[in-house]
Amino acid sequence: MTESLERRIERAMAELRATQAAVARTEKELRNASYGALSSDRAVRVTVGPQGELSGLEFLDGKYRHMSPQELAASVLEAAHLARVEMGRNVMRAMAPFAEGNANVPELKGLEVDWVKLFGPEVLEDPDRPGGTRRGAGAPWRDALGEDGED
Repeated sequence: MTESLERRIERAMAELRATQAAVARTEKELRNASYGALSSDRAVRVTVGPQGELSGLEFLDGKYRHMSPQELAASVLEAAHLARVEMGRNVMRAMAPFAEGNANVPELKGLEVDWVKLFGPEVLEDPDRPGGTRRGAGAPWRDALGEDGED
């Protein structure tokens, strides 16, 4: 027996309402998101907001005193880049469920998002690949600094 048109519309509307609520929750979470990253020389920590904007800059352990201006600038830029890439990955992960279609209601198609255009190609790279570094909650540098990843 095929499903009635009324029942299909009812189910689609319920799915749409659930999706709208989930999008609203995700948007709220992302508005309050931040991510911090440490430069490889451990001299600088940068925090970025949900749109990759710089929201914090720390010079750690007085290391900057022994750095040339060019070295310090490179450390700041490196940490900012790492934080922006990871924030892009966090946004991508949070929004991924909305980019996929809905198997229960094929009429509700997913969003087509060009993540590379939004965040750059690094956002699609696997941070857990051999030789790669994992940045984020539970990362070794956060443990070493006694941080839990919350900003």
